[in-house]
Amino acid sequence: MNEKIKNIIESSVDVKKSILADNEFIQRIAECSDAITNAFKQGNKVLFCGNGGSAADAQHLAAEFSGRFYTDRTALPAEALHCNTSYLTAVANDYSYDVVYSRLISGIGNPGDILVGLSTSGNSKNIVEAFKTAKTKNMITIGLTGTSGGQMKPICDFLLNVPSNDTPRIQESHIMVGHIICQLVEEKYFG
Repeated sequence: MNEKIKNIIESSVDVKKSILADNEFIQRIAECSDAITNAFKQGNKVLFCGNGGSAADAQHLAAEFSGRFYTDRTALPAEALHCNTSYLTAVANDYSYDVVYSRLISGIGNPGDILVGLSTSGNSKNIVEAFKTAKTKNMITIGLTGTSGGQMKPICDFLLNVPSNDTPRIQESHIMVGHIICQLVEEKYFG
């Protein structure tokens, strides 16, 4: 049992080491933090979406901006799109779960806003549809996915595709990458 636990931890560490060794990936993290900082400075907001564990991660990262990360400061305009369960269940029931995020983006998304979508496969239909709608609204799209990027790859302005096909390892890295971005944005925005 102990050896199995060590192997799981090692697997998680290996994915993070792969990210650490990928200078292009590191550069994309920096570019995402710059884009989000600039959006906030221009009075725009950052919206997050995901499904299942990725929805929890989306909510977690939105809260780091709207609450606080390291410093006591004013709130930044960030929100996870799935938090209104009345909206979510009504649209899923009346239309389709595939449009729960795109419909909301069409209503509240503005040019210059940022949409961050988390999907380990990169193929989550509701996130792909949200990204398509965000493009029509001149929003910036940031995708956090696994290795291939899936269907999200061609519609992301910034793709952070974790080098793994193992869902738990991808999600662990999404939180790490998200925390890095939160820290960098907080430092850049508030000095």
